[in-house]
Amino acid sequence: MSEAATPPPGKRVALLTLGCARNEVDSEELAARLAADGWQVTGEGTHGADVVVVNTCGFVESAKQESIDTLLAAADTGAKVVATGCLAERYGRELAASLPEAHAVLSFDDYPDIGARLDAVVAGERRAAHVPRDRRQLLPITPVDRKADDLPGHGWLRRFRLATGPVASLKLASGCDRRCAFCAIPSFRGAFVSRPPQELLAEAGWLASTGVRELVLVSENSTSYGKDLGDPRLLEKLLPQLAATEGILRIRVSYLQPAEMRPGLVEAIATTPGVAPYFDLSFQHASEPVLRRMRRFGSTERFLDLLATVRAIDPQAGARSNVIVGFPGETAKDVDELVRFLDAARLDAIGVFGYSDEDGTEAASMAGKIKSATVRRRVERIAALAEELCAQRAEERIGSTIELIMESATEGRAAHQAPEVDGSTTLARAADEPAGAAYQSGDLVRATVMRTDGVDLVAVPADPS
Repeated sequence: MSEAATPPPGKRVALLTLGCARNEVDSEELAARLAADGWQVTGEGTHGADVVVVNTCGFVESAKQESIDTLLAAADTGAKVVATGCLAERYGRELAASLPEAHAVLSFDDYPDIGARLDAVVAGERRAAHVPRDRRQLLPITPVDRKADDLPGHGWLRRFRLATGPVASLKLASGCDRRCAFCAIPSFRGAFVSRPPQELLAEAGWLASTGVRELVLVSENSTSYGKDLGDPRLLEKLLPQLAATEGILRIRVSYLQPAEMRPGLVEAIATTPGVAPYFDLSFQHASEPVLRRMRRFGSTERFLDLLATVRAIDPQAGARSNVIVGFPGETAKDVDELVRFLDAARLDAIGVFGYSDEDGTEAASMAGKIKSATVRRRVERIAALAEELCAQRAEERIGSTIELIMESATEGRAAHQAPEVDGSTTLARAADEPAGAAYQSGDLVRATVMRTDGVDLVAVPADPS
């Protein structure tokens, strides 16, 4: 799809996306619906827009505040402002009452008719916001009104790409069936529902046709893919099919639940040609008592065993994780155990978050809350350690050969470097390379790592021989 050259008056919309990669996919699906209804869509700023749609994030307090600030800033442009996404879904009428600057607060149920909703906003209508409800029976957004330019025979709604570049996310599923004590996502994203393989393969082919060279598979829990379709090993079967998509150079799987990592999936990710040997493992902590209170499973030894299994297959495999410190009841001994794990894990990237209460979660009502000053100190300690350890892991890659998917003439990402969340690699010119040599976005380049800058690498093109 392409933007209309001369949109009708009142039909220009800017779509701003906050939060995770799942939201980015949602925004591109919304953009496709809007473009099909005659809207001129942009994701690159609000200038000249009649309506600004903010696809909000409602996961943690800082993300909520960023969503509110973005909505307020959009209101200052003079355009009509519409809130969608997780914050809008999670708080609905409460958000509308506290944010009169927003002309509409829309639910996920409004997505199939998003064009009509914006038409109403431009016409000056005020739609009552929804009353939030537990959406654990929520199904994925389903395509309606098949358009002539949809791929024939496939039941998915074509996306309107809001960003350029060689990387795009592909959503495996919606929702989550796990009940982690700190997480509210299932209540507003719904139960876990996998997308059929044929839809994913069709969408992968279309993304490749737009210039995408790396697909990042996203969901709330990718290791659950296929369970609701009757095949808990469906991801292992899907990966080589996606990797065979013409034009796609790399498949990357994200959001892996350690407790669900089975040997076949480890092997598939580590050995399938065209699949990045990259393990985005949601450890969250390493102390067994803390993990149990989180309603999660594992321990330092189990997690290290999993990483050892991965590296026995591919010693250069990438691994990253996020950890939460300051969870209710966490002791100094628990923090020391987390340190012991991180020291031994040799992770490429570590996200460190301080615990905060989330509305409607089990943890919000738990005893043993940690003082905010203590949480801050623990975050600072673990974050400093993580920075040091990840830099050391990067240094271990000096002298190794990597494959880069270039994002510009001089910068790309290796298999262990996911977009946005991990480091990147700068490609320096080799001594014998012509001065005018340059690479294009999407090129695949073999390179030798020469030095590091924190978690970032500096490499030179490898000898073709």
